[in-house]
Amino acid sequence: MTVAENTVVDGWRKKVPESVRPYVEAAPLAAFFLGVSSAFPYALIGATLTTRLAQDGITKSAVTAFALTFLAYNFKFLWAPIVDNMKLPGISRFGQRRSWLWVISLFVICAVIFLGLADPGQALFTVAIAAITLGIAGATLDIIIDAYRIELLEPHQLGTGSGMSQYGWRIGASTTGAVALILASSFGWTFAYIACAVFALPAVLVSVFMGEPKRHREPVATKGIAPALIEYFSPLVEFIKRQGAWLVLFFVLIHKIGDTLANLTLRLLFDDLGFSNEEIAFYDVGFGFIAFLVGIFIGGIMYVRMGLKHAVLVSLILMAVSNFSFAALALVGHSNIGMAGAVGFENFASGIGGVTVVAYLSALCNLRFTATQYALLSALASIAGRFITGTTAGGLIDSLGYVNFYLLTTLVAFPGVILFWYMIRKGLADISLGDAGKKD
Repeated sequence: MTVAENTVVDGWRKKVPESVRPYVEAAPLAAFFLGVSSAFPYALIGATLTTRLAQDGITKSAVTAFALTFLAYNFKFLWAPIVDNMKLPGISRFGQRRSWLWVISLFVICAVIFLGLADPGQALFTVAIAAITLGIAGATLDIIIDAYRIELLEPHQLGTGSGMSQYGWRIGASTTGAVALILASSFGWTFAYIACAVFALPAVLVSVFMGEPKRHREPVATKGIAPALIEYFSPLVEFIKRQGAWLVLFFVLIHKIGDTLANLTLRLLFDDLGFSNEEIAFYDVGFGFIAFLVGIFIGGIMYVRMGLKHAVLVSLILMAVSNFSFAALALVGHSNIGMAGAVGFENFASGIGGVTVVAYLSALCNLRFTATQYALLSALASIAGRFITGTTAGGLIDSLGYVNFYLLTTLVAFPGVILFWYMIRKGLADISLGDAGKKD
């Protein structure tokens, strides 16, 4: 921007209420649009695909087995060092983060079209291959977007930027889900999936207008197998050398088990309770989205007034208790009020956690290894829940029933709460932070 353009922009921001002003800074706004693009592949292989398979008469065990397609998100740290260290030939002159973002966005679009063309009723195995392909593409896009976001934000913007990213993520997921449901009702699932590929564009446009992030640290060129291997494992070595690192990693691994178990089976609950596509779109996507926005706003206030650690602790408690609301919905049955209450509470709690927990995971990163370390942390955050969901959730629902299943997810969420409380008491929640959470 020119000096005159910057003056106009700054003048506009000064007219915004002071409490809202941090949210309209360039980097947090960019985080919002990055979140939109990050969410849509996840939505298409998550709730949307679950609904599509359920409507095609696929068994519950087969439907929940598709949760294993999310494992690409859990193991993305295995190839994240490539994103951190490898320069793409030719296009890398536009920057390490931007060149990867453009190439992988194209890959994601192709994978979405592939999944849209696959027919569950005729070739379920092809659908599985397409879902896995999109999972790998979406996970790689996540690696790049997360690194770009963290390196774009200043330390004091991590809370605001995390909140805006979650706003974008939920808007991307909700809009993708709603658009897919509505288009599928009128034009079929193939058209719905192909149309949703447009959600890849916001992140691409952000990278064009914002450029390469200023806090990005270029990789060091290496020659030979040994130096390359050292560079590959450097992100993990740097992290585990920190005091209490193993305990922090264990917390990240277990803190979302209950939440992940519950969320990846909700569409099965809604379908069995007889909710229509329109009701799901209104309550789960529409009403839930509003509750999520309120949660993010409250989470931002908590972040400022309580500090990062205590805000995280409160959000963990709320997310654990929110699973109980779905046990209540399952007990009541088809109830619009019950649906609104359960979905509203869960999304409200998730909105708060989206600000606090994401800010904490971002602050744990070292700027030299942003892509790899955040990929590791975000992958660990849900791997246990996704694995259990894909291997046993359908059977647990059949044997325990929905009420007892969601009570179980509530109980398994509390060990993470207790562990983080212990980390606060021992000072590990502060000691473990990386330089992404510290001023330069």
